[in-house]
This record gives sequence, structure tokens and C-alpha cells, in this order.
Amino acid sequence: MLVGVPKEIKDNEFRVGMTPAAVAELVHHGHEVIVEAEAGLGSGSPDEEYVRAGAKTVKTAADIFARAEMVVKVKEPLPEERKLLRRGQILFTYLHLAPDLEQTRDLMASGATCIAYETVTDRHGGLPLLTPMSEVAGRLAPQVGAHALEKAQGGRGVLLGGVPGVAAANVLVLGGGVSGTHAATIAVGMGASVTVVDRSHEALRRLSAEFGSALRTVYSTRASIVDLVKSADLVIGAVLLPGAAAPKLITRAMLKTMRPGAVIVDVAIDQGGCCETSKPTTHSHPTYVVDGIVHYCVANMPGAVARTSTFALNHATLPFALALADKGWREALREDPHLRAGLNIHDGKVTCEPVAAAHGLPYTPPESVL
Repeated sequence: MLVGVPKEIKDNEFRVGMTPAAVAELVHHGHEVIVEAEAGLGSGSPDEEYVRAGAKTVKTAADIFARAEMVVKVKEPLPEERKLLRRGQILFTYLHLAPDLEQTRDLMASGATCIAYETVTDRHGGLPLLTPMSEVAGRLAPQVGAHALEKAQGGRGVLLGGVPGVAAANVLVLGGGVSGTHAATIAVGMGASVTVVDRSHEALRRLSAEFGSALRTVYSTRASIVDLVKSADLVIGAVLLPGAAAPKLITRAMLKTMRPGAVIVDVAIDQGGCCETSKPTTHSHPTYVVDGIVHYCVANMPGAVARTSTFALNHATLPFALALADKGWREALREDPHLRAGLNIHDGKVTCEPVAAAHGLPYTPPESVL
């Protein structure tokens, strides 16, 4: 199979779909790989490393989309990339379609076979291709939140860990999954006073056992969130409904009860965000203020630490990319129900039920297109 790796074009997105090591594995399996010139520079992999791994470099993304049988990316294709997709072509990347009707329609119109990292599952019910970036985003959230809390950034002027004689910041983490757990780990390590809310008793027990008295756990209800946001200096939204839009846990009305200069870091923004006032931002312009509350809603947070993120992501995606290339997408998805869960769109049909439900579109079970 001819596999193509274009350069990412989202604002300040420095990750790349495949590392030179991943390319070498595909070449070893008998496949051809073409990489857009300078696609790996942002993550520390110059063109020479790709050439040594057996890839060929091409000048433009148009060359990639015109020739490749499978396109491997990191972020969802932007409108100018979606125009280049072809019927029968495989697109393997993050898509996050539930909050994005325009992208959904464009991918349907392209006729391409679109497999989303974020809905691929494993035998434990986890999301193995989302987990690495959830870990990175979770660990980044207290870091960017601490910066946004600085007075010069519009925040309250509160140091996350406080100092002797001055209280630490109150950090509220919404969701005790992968991102939430990693956010709590860093926030506790920075000396903050941390509370995690979740509806899963199993998650709350796990967090309590892991952190002990260093962290407070609260069962998530509307009433508990309404109460907790009032005293929060930093709220980290880390809720996830696989494949579906994130629930709106913080309303506009709640903002008026928060401390002026408090910060919301909405890690769930890829799936629409868990705050009613959240809207996607970029690394170039990461924050905005609503009712005195600073919102950080960068939709590609892990791109800030591109090298770490790229290698972590490739470690997870490589086995699936190899399966798709070695067997073809139909056989690979027939054999692996977990990879099959990643099929979101094929030949104009929506094959991911939460995406279809989010947009009121007909749902086609993936098994019916294999």
C-alpha cells in the first residue's frame, strides 16, 4: 500500500502522523511511504531521517492526497484538505465529528473511508488511540491553567501551589478518566488543593486509593458542580462520552457565581467542550474572557509539546496502521472489532452511531459495509 503523511496545517500544530521509526516499520512490511517536505520538523524529525527510514519526500500536501491510498494524519482535515480527499481513499486520524457537522458532511461527500483514532476501542473498553493524547492534555491542563491565572494573563493572580502562610489555589477537575486523573496528578504535584468530580463510583474509589488525603473526590451532580465552581480558582473540564459531544456541565449562569479572574481549561473542547461558553481557540490566541472568567479552549493542546505527543501517539497508532496497510481496511476491520469501532464514515455513510445521533443523520452499522 502507498501511505502518505502530510504536514499538519492547524494553527501551531507541530505533531506529525508518522515518525521515521513508524515509517521504517511500514517499509519493512513492504509498503511505500511518501511524506510531505518538512512535515516532521516541528516534532524534531527532519526530512533526512524519513529518507533514511525508506520514505520519499514530496513537495506538497496535494501530492500526498493525489497519490496515497491511505493518508495518516494527527488532526482532523481542514476544509482545504477535505477537498483533496478521494473516493476509496483511507483517512486515518483524529476526527471528533460529533460537534462538527460541516466536517462530517464534507467527509461524506468525499466518498473516503474515514477511521477515527478517538473511537477505536480495546478489549477492556478503553480508547487506546485517544489515551496518549488525553494523558498529555491532562498533564498540560494545570500547567496552562497556572499560567492563565497570572494577573498579566487576566487571571486572579493566584499561585497554584500557594506559599507558606498563603493558601494554595482550589482546582476543580470535572471527570476522573484518563485526562482528569493526569490533570489531578500534576495539580496535586504543584501543591494545589484538588477536587475531582465524577459519576463513576469505580473512578472515585480508584482516585481515592491512589491519592488518599491529597485529593478530595465528590460524586458529580448538578448541585455539587454548582456549589464547587463558586470557590474554584481553576476548573479543568475533562469529561468524555466516546464519539459523542461533551455534556455541558458548566452553564453561563454558573460563571456569574465564580471568582473574577478564575480560569476554565476545557480539555473536552475537541468534542464541543463541557462549558456552555466554550469555543475552540488556538495556540496563537489561546484564551478569551466571558463574564470575568478566563477560558482556555485550545483544540489541539498536545501540539504544544509536539515531540512528546508525536512519539506517544505513534506508539499507539502503529499496530493499527500496519494492520490497515497489510490487510486492507475491509479485512483489517473484519478481523478486529476494536479497529472496526473506529470507522466513522465510509462512502458517504455515517458508520458511528454517536456521530449520526449528534447530527440527526442516518446511521449505517459498520458491519454492513465490510
